[in-house]
Amino acid sequence: MNRYLLKATIVGALGGLLFGFDTAVIAGTTQQLTQVFHLTADTLGLTVFIGLVGTVVGAMCSGWLGQRIGGREALRIMAILYTISGVGCAFAWNWDSLMVARFIAGLGIGGSSVLGPVYIAELAPAKWRGRMVGLFQINIVVGILLAYLSNFIISTLQLGVNEWRVEFGVAILPSLIFLLMLYGIPRSSRWLVTTNRTNEALDVLKLMGSPNSEAELQEIIDSIHREKGAPQESVFKRMYAMPIFLAISIGLLNQLSGINAILYYSNFIFASAGFSKMSGGLQTVLIGLFNLLATFVGMSLIDKLGRKTLLLIGSVGMVIALSGVAGIFFTNSHQNLLVVMLVMYILFFAISQGSVIWVYIAEIFPNRVRSKGQSIGTSAHWISCAVITLFFPHVAQRSGGMPFAIFAGMMVLQFFLVLFVFPETKGVSLEQIQKKLGIV
Repeated sequence: MNRYLLKATIVGALGGLLFGFDTAVIAGTTQQLTQVFHLTADTLGLTVFIGLVGTVVGAMCSGWLGQRIGGREALRIMAILYTISGVGCAFAWNWDSLMVARFIAGLGIGGSSVLGPVYIAELAPAKWRGRMVGLFQINIVVGILLAYLSNFIISTLQLGVNEWRVEFGVAILPSLIFLLMLYGIPRSSRWLVTTNRTNEALDVLKLMGSPNSEAELQEIIDSIHREKGAPQESVFKRMYAMPIFLAISIGLLNQLSGINAILYYSNFIFASAGFSKMSGGLQTVLIGLFNLLATFVGMSLIDKLGRKTLLLIGSVGMVIALSGVAGIFFTNSHQNLLVVMLVMYILFFAISQGSVIWVYIAEIFPNRVRSKGQSIGTSAHWISCAVITLFFPHVAQRSGGMPFAIFAGMMVLQFFLVLFVFPETKGVSLEQIQKKLGIV
C-alpha cells in the first residue's frame, strides 16, 4: 500500500462519514421537531421518511451517473448535495422547506452509498479489498457516532428553539472539506478502461502501486472489452440473475435487521422505555461508540474469517438481542436491560451486516455493470429502510415490542439464506468472482 492508494481510499470513504452523520443526526432532532412543527407519530415518520425517498432516488440514479462520468466526478456532485442540504436544514423556515432539504440530503446519502464503495473496490488490490472498502463502513459509523455526540453536546448548550438548526448545520463544514479533497484523487482505472483511456488507466495502476501494472491492465481490458459499448450494457440479463439476487437479499436483510429504525429513533425508543432526554442521549452516544469499536473488529476479520462466516455469527447474536428488546417492551419490565440488549445488538450487527454489506455488493458484479449492480442492491436497501422508517413510530407506539420481534424473525431467515445460498468472496479477484458466479 502506498500513500496515493491510501489517500484515494480515505477520500472515497469520506462520503461514508457524511452518509453516517446525515443518517443519524435526525435522531437528536425528533423530539424538538415534534414540538416546533406539531408533529404526530405519523408525520414524524414522514419527516424521516422523506430523506429516505431522496436516498432511494439517489441510489437508483447514481449507478448510471457513476458509469457515465466516473465515480470521482459523481462523488463531487454528492458533496455539493450534502452542502446544500446542510444549509437548507439549518435555515429551514417551515416544515415544507425542511422536507425539501432532507430530500436533498437523501440524494447525497443514496449516491454516496453506491459510488463510494465502487470507487474504492475498483482501486483496491484483491488481498486488501475487504478492509479498504470496509473503510467506507468505518466512516459511516464514525459519522453516526459524531452525529450522536454532536447532538448530545449541542443539547447541553441550552440553545432553545434553535437547537435542531445547529444540529443539522454542523454537517456544512465537513461537506465542503469532502468536496475540496475530491479534487486530489485520480479516476478509477477500471472506469478509464471502459471509456477506452487505457494509457491513463495504466498510469493510475502504477500510481496505486500495482506490482505488475501491465498484466493487471490486460486482465481488466479482457474482462471489460468483450463487447463494444460495454459501459451501456443492461444489468437485467439472465447471466446476472445470481448477483442481482444476492445484492437485493443482502440489501433487504440489512434493513430488516432493524438497524436504521433503531439508529433514527434511538432517542424515541429510550423515551418510550421511560428514559429522560439527557439520559437517552447519553445511551445513544454509548451505542454509537460500541458500533464504531465493533466495526473495527469486523474490518479486522472480514478478510480472515470471510464475509459469509461473519454474517452467520451476526445473525445468531442479533436474534438473541432483538428478542430481548421485544421482551422488554412486551412485558413492560426490565427496562434497565434495554441498553445492554441494544449494545449487544449493535455489536453483532457491526461485525457482520455492517461490515459486509458494502463490500459484498461491490464485489459480486462484473466491471462493466458494477455501478449499476451496486445501485440495485443499494436501492433495495434504501427502499426497505424507507418503508420501515415510515411505519416504525406508529407500529411501536401501538404494539411496543412487535417491530423488534419481526426484526428477530428476519435474522433467522438471514441465517439460513446465507448458510445455503451466499458464496464466499474473500481473497478472490473481482474478475475471478465473475467466473465463480457463472458470469461469462
